[in-house]
Amino acid sequence: MAGPLDGVRILEFTQIIAGPLGCMLLADQGAEVMKVEPLGGEPWRVYAQFMPLESKTYQSLNRGKQSLTLDLTKPEAQKIVHRLVKDVDIVVSNYRPDVPARLGIDYETLKAIKPDLIYVDSTAFGRKGPWAMRPGYDIVAQGVSGFTATAGRFDENGNPVLPGGTATADFATGYAIAWGACAALYHRAMTGEGQLVETSLLVNALNFLGGSFMSLPAADELVRTAFLKDVAGARERGEGYAEIVKRRQARLSVAQLGNIYYRNYLTKDGAIAVGNLSASLRQKMRDVLGIDYDRRDHDPAYNPRDPETIEAGNALTARVEKMIVSEPTAHWVGLFEAAGVPVGELNFTEELDHHPQIIENEYIVHLDHDLSGPQSMVSPPHRMSATPPKPRSASPPLGRDTDAILAAAGYDAAAIAAFRAGSVIR
Repeated sequence: MAGPLDGVRILEFTQIIAGPLGCMLLADQGAEVMKVEPLGGEPWRVYAQFMPLESKTYQSLNRGKQSLTLDLTKPEAQKIVHRLVKDVDIVVSNYRPDVPARLGIDYETLKAIKPDLIYVDSTAFGRKGPWAMRPGYDIVAQGVSGFTATAGRFDENGNPVLPGGTATADFATGYAIAWGACAALYHRAMTGEGQLVETSLLVNALNFLGGSFMSLPAADELVRTAFLKDVAGARERGEGYAEIVKRRQARLSVAQLGNIYYRNYLTKDGAIAVGNLSASLRQKMRDVLGIDYDRRDHDPAYNPRDPETIEAGNALTARVEKMIVSEPTAHWVGLFEAAGVPVGELNFTEELDHHPQIIENEYIVHLDHDLSGPQSMVSPPHRMSATPPKPRSASPPLGRDTDAILAAAGYDAAAIAAFRAGSVIR
């Protein structure tokens, strides 16, 4: 069975994570994705190479694509793009806003060639505003959005570090790219109209921080409004970033006082996570632990700033931590599962490709790379009964498909040889 996007053709001008991930998700859905790379390969291809022009970072984000090398600074390469775009449905770009026009691959230029073109444009901070022309990567987007401050993590020298150990803004933007492209395809199917679809690392980071970003005066007095007053005062006193982050954490810790229900715990031989976001689930956890009463859950006059409340909350947390760390992970997983408490052991990602949960749900795919051989990867993120997504191949070696793509566009062998001689292609 063909994927749901079978027959859709995409020309990709993206690098690193967000754009490549978005286009890989579209390739998994059956789209034909032609990835344009510079003659030396895109940066993620040449980062931490384990063999010439191949890296694990690149291979993990570019399966199912074709690789076309073009030096887009040359007019001949731009003319090739203009010929190719006549027969594609979607163009995806993640350059800084001023770059595509300079390379002749901007929306207005390509739309003039193909009026119903869908053009997905991903930038770091959006096309307008004082940051628009800044180059930006995930670590910068996490910083300026407040993502880094929200976690409040510091290294041994006191420097702020990324909160999640992964490129959260990049990966979120990759999904937004694929989602926006599919929505635009549906609109075009209904109306015949193409369009420009815009997203950015910044807006996707902010979407992940929805509650913190949202201003709701009726609900904000205890935490958000008071924190903003603290920030203003701290800056007037000349306090630094670390001190302000600590103030934020202290204020949030008041709201989380005595939280035994939604957190991670060390066990005797590992760690577990529990997640209880309803009164009935919290009661189930108390039943397992033998806790009769929790003021936070029962007292309508609960005041997290009351000294007695603080003392009781700290005592409850310490009591539960002591209980859970005294027994192994399997003990608690068994008890909580039997009681209907959401629980899971804390794993290492590298262990999971052999886990029965992963295998039985087919969350892993096995591919064979042209140069590096067998590999396994995480599957597409959803299943479809009628048009199942399916990775068609591993990532392409650099320039593997250049000649075939150009020949299909009408260039003969002599023209292709001339492009190569002129370093227009690899």
